[in-house]
Amino acid sequence: MDPNTIFLLVLVGAAALGGGFGIGYVVRKRFAERLIRTAESKAREILVTAKREAENVQKQADKSSKQYLATVQADFENKIAQTKRDLENLEKILRHKEETIDRRLEGLDKRERDVLFKLQEAALKGKGLEEKETALESAIEEERHLLQKLSGLDAEEAKKELLRRMEIDIRGETGRLIRQIEAEAEAEADKKAKKILSLAIQRCAAAHTVDSTVMVVRLPNEEMKGRIIGKDGRNIKTFETLTGVDFVIDDTPSVVTLSAFDGVRREVARIALEELVKDGRIQPARIEEVVQKTKKNMEMVLKAEGEKALEKAEIAHMNPELVKLLGRLRYRSSYGQNVLDHSLEVAYLMNVIAGEMGLDPALARRAGLLHDIGKAVSHEVEGPHALIGGEFARRYGEHPDVVHGIEAHHEDIQAQSVWPMLVQAADAVSAARPGARRESLENYVKRLTQLEEIADKHPGVDKSYAIQGGHEIRVIVKPDRVTEDALPALAREISKKIENTMQFPGQVKVVVIRETRVEDAAK
Repeated sequence: MDPNTIFLLVLVGAAALGGGFGIGYVVRKRFAERLIRTAESKAREILVTAKREAENVQKQADKSSKQYLATVQADFENKIAQTKRDLENLEKILRHKEETIDRRLEGLDKRERDVLFKLQEAALKGKGLEEKETALESAIEEERHLLQKLSGLDAEEAKKELLRRMEIDIRGETGRLIRQIEAEAEAEADKKAKKILSLAIQRCAAAHTVDSTVMVVRLPNEEMKGRIIGKDGRNIKTFETLTGVDFVIDDTPSVVTLSAFDGVRREVARIALEELVKDGRIQPARIEEVVQKTKKNMEMVLKAEGEKALEKAEIAHMNPELVKLLGRLRYRSSYGQNVLDHSLEVAYLMNVIAGEMGLDPALARRAGLLHDIGKAVSHEVEGPHALIGGEFARRYGEHPDVVHGIEAHHEDIQAQSVWPMLVQAADAVSAARPGARRESLENYVKRLTQLEEIADKHPGVDKSYAIQGGHEIRVIVKPDRVTEDALPALAREISKKIENTMQFPGQVKVVVIRETRVEDAAK
C-alpha cells in the first residue's frame, strides 16, 4: 500500500474518532440535562407532598388537641358538679341530724321535768306511806293485844296456831298449783309422748319366743346313745371338750340334751351331732373333724343371720365384723327374750319415734339394732355390755350419735344428747311388753306386794291395788283426810318413793282416787 493511501486512512480514522467524541459529548450532555430535569421534577413533587402532609398533620394535631381540651374541660365540670351535689347532700344530712339532736334534747328536757315531778310526788307519797305504816303498825299491835285477850293465847301459841293453819292452806294451795302447772306444762308433752309410743307399739308387732340354756336333739334310735357315749366315755368327752357344751343323756327315749349358756356353742354342738348321727361314724377323730368343719361353717351362718337382721331393719351397709356380732345375738337370750329379736324390735320402735320427732330414722334404726351388740361378747370381755358395744361400734366406724346412744342407754356414762334417751325408751317398751320377757312368779308377786306396801304407808291412804302386771297402782284415799287439791302432791310422793326404792321394767303409773259418797232417802 502506498503512503498516500495510508495517510488518507489515518486522516479518515482521526476524523471519525473526533466525530465520535463530539457526538458522544453531545449525547451525554443531553442525557445529563434530562436526568437533572427529572430529578428537579421529583424533588418539587416530594416538596409538595411533604408540605401537604405537614399541613394535614398540623390540622389533625389541632383537632386532637381541641378534642382533648374539650374532654378535660367536660370532666372537670362534671367533677365540680358532683362535688357540689355531695356537699349539698352532706349539708342536708347534717341539717337532719341537727334537727334530730334538737328534738332529742327537747325530749330529754321534758323527761327530766317529768322525772323531777314524779320524784316530788314519790316523796310526798313516801311521807304519806310512812304515816300510814305507823298507823297500821299501831292498829296491828292493838289488834294483837285484843286477840290475845279474846283467845287467851300468848304470842308464841298464836304464832304456832297461825303457822298450822297456814300449813294446811299452803298444802292445799300447793296441790292446786302443782296440778295446774303439771296440766299446763305436761299437757302437750304427755300427749305427744303417748302418741309417739302408742304409734310405735301398734306398728311393731314382733313375735317373741322364750329361749333357754338347753337344746334337745332327737336320735333315730336308742342304740345311738351308746355310740355317742363311746368306749369308756371317750366320744362324749371329746364332744364336750371340743364344743364346750354339756351332753345330758338320761332315760328319755331317743333324746339327747345339750346344755350351755352360749347359744352359738349349743348350735355348733347340735349341727355337729346331727351330722355325725346321719353319717354313723362316731369316733374321736371323726368328731374333731366334724366339729371343726361346723365351726367354720358357723361363721357363714352368723354372717347370714346378721345380714337378715340388716335387711329387716332396712340398713344398707355395716362393717362385716359388726354383722357377725349381730348374728351371734340370734343365739343369745336375755330374761328369756331372744336378743336379736329384741334388737330388731327396738330398731322398729326407734324408727317410728325418730320419725315423729323429726330425727334421722336411719341413724335411729342403727342405734336400736346395735344397742345390745355388746351382749354378743359380754361373756368374753369384762365390763358393762353398753360400754362394750359402744367401743365396738366406735372401732368399726359407726356414727358418733349411734355410738353415744349405745354406750349411754343404761346410764353407764352421762347422756350428752337425746339419742341415749330414745334408745332407753324403746328398749324399755320392748322389754316391758306383756310376754316379752320371762319372770319368776315369786319375783312378780314380790314386786306387786312391794308396790302396795309403799302406797299404804302414806297418810290418808285407805287401800291400794297393783294392776296391769305391776305397771299401774291405784291408790284410794280417805276423803276426810286428803283434800282434792292435795292429790297431785300425794301421787308425786308415791311415784318418787317407787323410783327410789324399787327396780322395775318400763314404768309404773300411779293413780290416786278420792271418792265422796253422800246418801239420803226419800220418804
